[in-house]
Amino acid sequence: MAEYPLEPFRIKVVEPIRLTTREERQRVLEEAGYNLFAVRSEDILLDFFTDSGTTAMSDDQWSGIMLGDESYAGCRNFFHLKEVQETIFGMPYFVPTHQGRPAENMLMDLYVKPGLVVPNNMHFDSTEGNIIVRGGKAPNLAIDEAWQPTVQHPFKGNMDIVKLRDCIERVGVENVPLILMTVTNNTGAGQPVSMRNIRETKAVADDYAIPFWFDAARYAENAYFIKLREPGYADKTPLEIAQEMFSYADGFVMSSKKDGLVNIGGLFGCRDAALFDQVKVMMILREGFLTYGGLAGRDLEALARGLMEGVQESYLKYRIEQTRYFGERLLEGGVPIVEPVGGHAVYLDMLRFLPHIPQSCFPGVAFVCRLFLDSGVRAVELGSLAFAHTDPDTGEVKYPGLELVRLCLPRRVYTRSHIDYAADAIIQIYKDREQLRGLKLVWEPPIMRHFTARLEPLP
Repeated sequence: MAEYPLEPFRIKVVEPIRLTTREERQRVLEEAGYNLFAVRSEDILLDFFTDSGTTAMSDDQWSGIMLGDESYAGCRNFFHLKEVQETIFGMPYFVPTHQGRPAENMLMDLYVKPGLVVPNNMHFDSTEGNIIVRGGKAPNLAIDEAWQPTVQHPFKGNMDIVKLRDCIERVGVENVPLILMTVTNNTGAGQPVSMRNIRETKAVADDYAIPFWFDAARYAENAYFIKLREPGYADKTPLEIAQEMFSYADGFVMSSKKDGLVNIGGLFGCRDAALFDQVKVMMILREGFLTYGGLAGRDLEALARGLMEGVQESYLKYRIEQTRYFGERLLEGGVPIVEPVGGHAVYLDMLRFLPHIPQSCFPGVAFVCRLFLDSGVRAVELGSLAFAHTDPDTGEVKYPGLELVRLCLPRRVYTRSHIDYAADAIIQIYKDREQLRGLKLVWEPPIMRHFTARLEPLP
């Protein structure tokens, strides 16, 4: 039987949650067009939709909020955040942003033009969208094991170095403006990247004089996996490991709503002074002045404190073990998941869970709707709705190699009984899986359709 970790904190404030009836949830689903993005939060019992901005902040963070300096320029909270950024990430130039997406948007504006190619281990949806909307291409070059849910590999987030070199040679080095690496690899089930692979990827970037950047939303979880799994790092702290990780990067973008342990915020950091001069102009036009970046001073202070809490080993041990417990409960019930369990979420393998529903009928959406209907639990599809594309030359629909449902764990929010409730609901659906049917699209936007698309069940 899976063993649940001891929480390294105690609960001081609670928020009530409401259990709706099945009839209410059926109505909610119909009104939402069977897209859980459109469901109001008060209609959700347990929300495993995302770990972005869903953290419960600490008493130290809340006390820091009372010290917010709301000066337009030069607030003291910015300089505290600057000290923390230098300690963890070590970038000589940085700005805060109101969340990760504007940082990512600026990065792509700086580098991506029509026809250019940005390789990654695996792009997440917004990263891919930012590249595609600028006319670029976004190949995913993770190792083969990343695409095999049952294969046990300690670092399934690794970049395939041979594929990376082949990609650069095939498209031409002049057409590769940067190499991006996502840590941990969210699209690939929250799997970590090894330090060795980071060094190898940096070596390729240096060989071709291509900038090497991190999408660093879950860098602290990645550092802890390195400590647990990579020889030579067991005696190092997560902070020391993170410092080495970023020493190989030319820059990073980050949604601080994950490992920053805050409800809002992002970061952009780099080593290139000339590049940063361009960023400063973009920032003033889009986010505000450089020392607040679209955030209140109080949010900057909460982020500075949250970043340091996020690399504490006691917190990370609990974080990773809580996710592992969830995954092991599902495995005990026979549920097919991506193994080994990643850092921030458990990912269900829909190709094995619902093999009778073709990818064209969105098996992941069928599951998340049934889970919400049965239990009030919300999860998110990361499969055909999110990542299938129509080839502009052939008109052929290309489906993703992984058809996943992600169950994200908000940080410091849910207890063992919550996890057990969700696990029991999922196990029951798996037992009754033959009853599930697919869905069809009723409406979709031209890009990133999973956020706003509307669907309806097939007869």
